[in-house]
Amino acid sequence: MSEDEPENGDADGEAADDTEGTDYSVEELRDRLEELQELLDAAETEADLDDVEADVEQLEADVEASDLPEPDDEDEDAPEEELVADIEDVQSDLEEARGPYAADVASDLEDVASTVADTRWTEDGHEDVHAAVETFLEAAGEELDESFDADDEEPESLGTALEAVADAVESAGLDADEDADVIAALLEATETLQAAVEDAEEWDDLSIREQLEFHGVYDQVDHRKDFPPEWHALKVYEKNFDAEGVLVVLDRLDSDFMERHCMEVLEKLGPEEALDEMSQRAQRRDKAAIRILGKIGSEEPVETLVDYVDADSDPELQKATFRALGEIGSEEATQPLANKLVADSEDTRSRAARALGLLGDTRAISPLADVLADEAEADRVRASAAWALNQIGTEAALEEVSGYVDDRAFIVQAEAEKVA
Repeated sequence: MSEDEPENGDADGEAADDTEGTDYSVEELRDRLEELQELLDAAETEADLDDVEADVEQLEADVEASDLPEPDDEDEDAPEEELVADIEDVQSDLEEARGPYAADVASDLEDVASTVADTRWTEDGHEDVHAAVETFLEAAGEELDESFDADDEEPESLGTALEAVADAVESAGLDADEDADVIAALLEATETLQAAVEDAEEWDDLSIREQLEFHGVYDQVDHRKDFPPEWHALKVYEKNFDAEGVLVVLDRLDSDFMERHCMEVLEKLGPEEALDEMSQRAQRRDKAAIRILGKIGSEEPVETLVDYVDADSDPELQKATFRALGEIGSEEATQPLANKLVADSEDTRSRAARALGLLGDTRAISPLADVLADEAEADRVRASAAWALNQIGTEAALEEVSGYVDDRAFIVQAEAEKVA
């Protein structure tokens, strides 16, 4: 080593870090921990807390690097374990000492806004929520020197107004130290709002009977002949073509008996009001719901129903689907149904033919005529094809049927004679 080169240090001749590799005693480490706790207690700003955090991290590293003694008694905790546990306590206190921050207020507000907008409230609950939101909007406006108002009293509008406050809080650039009073006031107002919303009465807080009473179900009951009484109310709803009332009973009562009767009434009525509920049920392969969708006649659920056309392992599901698609009359179903005219099952082929007849798409004339002309085909399937062609009813369709008045099968002849 040359005389110009330092014995310890880097190439520039600077002295090595005195603390590098320092081995601290338990007493020294604990003294530092106590000093850090005192600094934490005295911290007044975020910068003070940042300094404490850096010192805590250094202490944590020094504990890990030090060769600390093991306890004499196996039941005693090692000094290192005790120090690590105490440091974790300080870190926890440090986190609690931070803030509050504007981001905390905005996050809490977004949660409340979602609850307000998405919850179904009772009449009393809605009034309480509306009052709480109005009070909060006024308080937030004073703190942020802005004006916040909901467009109307509906929960969605109230939620939107709260989201607007959250956006304003985030964009205000509030500093945790300089604007501590404003942030604290906003946080307190938000907590008051949260408590009011939590206490407000939700629809789900009501018993089933209270919900039915609210919807006037028991107002329909003028005698006690039927049991349960909701069954009699259902009959009144059917008589009055009141699908909304039927849907209320269906939604509120967890009863297989009442569900079956509700679905029977909806199938008779075929109301558009039931479209969403039946579409959801159809996605769960509910056959009764699929039949009701056929009666409603909307093309909205066709995509779901077409997926069930090939459900050969569930003939009842396939049967309900074929008829529903035929009744809906969407041309989207023509090719999938026509493909089933060559299925292995006679029942499937016959049902597919009749579904095509209900659907009425003239593109089905040719494949139906092929089925009718097939000498090897079962007569009941051929009769279904003839019936379908009669249902389509165009000149071309009827011409295909008319030549079978002398057919070997009486059921085919009967369809041909309808054209004559």
